[in-house]
Amino acid sequence: MANNASFAEAASVAAHSLRSSKLRSFLTLLGIILATTTLIAVMSLINGMDVYIARKVSDMGAEGFRIERIIILDNFDPKKYLEMEKRNPQMTRDEYDFIRQHATLLREIGMNASRSAKAKAGSKTKEVDLTGVTANIVTISNIDLAEGRFVSEIDDQRRQSVAVIGSEIKERFFENVDPVGKSFEIDGRPFEVIGVAKPRGSVFGQSQDLFAMIPAETYFKMYGYRNVGLGYNATAISSGNLNEAMDETRSLMRAYRHLKPGQEDTFGMAASDSLVSAWKNLTGAVAATAVAVVSVFMVVGGVVIMNIMLAVVTERTHEIGVRKAIGARRRDIMNQFLIESSMLAGIGGLIGVGSAWMIAQGVRQFTPVPMELPMSAVVISVGISALVGLFFGIYPARRAALLDPIEALRYE
Repeated sequence: MANNASFAEAASVAAHSLRSSKLRSFLTLLGIILATTTLIAVMSLINGMDVYIARKVSDMGAEGFRIERIIILDNFDPKKYLEMEKRNPQMTRDEYDFIRQHATLLREIGMNASRSAKAKAGSKTKEVDLTGVTANIVTISNIDLAEGRFVSEIDDQRRQSVAVIGSEIKERFFENVDPVGKSFEIDGRPFEVIGVAKPRGSVFGQSQDLFAMIPAETYFKMYGYRNVGLGYNATAISSGNLNEAMDETRSLMRAYRHLKPGQEDTFGMAASDSLVSAWKNLTGAVAATAVAVVSVFMVVGGVVIMNIMLAVVTERTHEIGVRKAIGARRRDIMNQFLIESSMLAGIGGLIGVGSAWMIAQGVRQFTPVPMELPMSAVVISVGISALVGLFFGIYPARRAALLDPIEALRYE
C-alpha cells in the first residue's frame, strides 16, 4: 500500500509539473510526437496496402495459382528480368489446351490475355484495360457482377462480340441508364454489354474499374494469337492438393516446351499465399527501414527530454531539499522524476497516435490510398515512447536523488 501511495504521489507531482509548464512540455514532446506520428502513419499505409493486396490476390482462393510468362517473387533484379524476357517464350493457346487436356489434379484452368484498347460510345471515348477471358475465369477469380451475366462457353466458341464492363465504364458511357443490352465500340468493333462488375475502387489514383472483358476467342480473332500476353489461372481439386497440382502443371509445361532435366523453367508459377508473402516481405523491409529512421528521431527526442529534465532538477533543487528534509527517500525522489519523464514521453506518444489517426482518416477520405491503422503499431509506438522517456530520465532522476539535502536547501 505504501508503494502504491508513493507512486500515486509521484504521479500527481509529475502531472502538476507538466501542467504548470505547458509550452515547455509541448516543445519537449515535439520530437516524440513527430516520431510517433511518422511511425504509425507509415505502418498504417503498409498495413492498408497489405490488406488490399491480400484481398485482391486472395480472389484465387486457397487452392488457386497463376502461370505467367515471368513471375519474380524474390528481390527484383533488373538483370534477371531481362534474361527472362529473352529466354521465356510467350504462352500460347495450344499450350493451354495441352495442360487442360492432360492435367488430372486441376478443378479448373482458365486463360486470359490483356492489352490496352480504345472504347467509344457516341462521342465519348476512353482508354480501357481489355481482357480476353475463358468462361470459367468467373469462378476461378471470383468476379462479382452487379448486373447481367458473365461470358459463357457459347460466347467463346462462337466468338461473340459481347463484353462485361467495369463500373467506371458504365458511369462514363451509360450514365443513368441500364447498360445491359446497349452497344459500344472496342477498337472500332461494336460490342454488346452483357454484364457490369461490382466496383473495385482505386489504388494510388489508378482506377480498378476501367476495364472490359470479352470472350478469349473474340480477343484472338481481333488481335491474333501471338504476343498477346497470355496467362493461365488454375485451381487445384482442393487446397490440400495445391502443391501436387502445381507440380503436375509444372511437369506438363516443361514437357510441352521440351525442357531437359536440369534446365530452368521458362515460365513462372505462384500461389496466392506466395504472392501475398512476397508482398509482405517487401513491405516488411520498408517497415524496418521506417522503424530505423524513426528510432533516430526517438533518440533525439529522448536527449531533449533528458536535457529538459536536468534543467527541471536544477530549478527544483530547493524543493528537493525540502522533501528530503521532511523524510523523502532517494527512491521517492528518483521515482518522481522517472515518472515525470515517462509521462512526458508517453503523452507525446499518445498525441502522436491521435495525429496519425487523423492523418489516416484524412488520407482515406480524400485520396485513393488505402490506410488501415493497426492496433499493434499504436501499442508499440506508445510503449517505445514511454520507454525512451524512462531511459533518458534515469540520469536526471539519479542526479536529483543524490543531491545533498543541506546543499539543496541552501540553493537559491
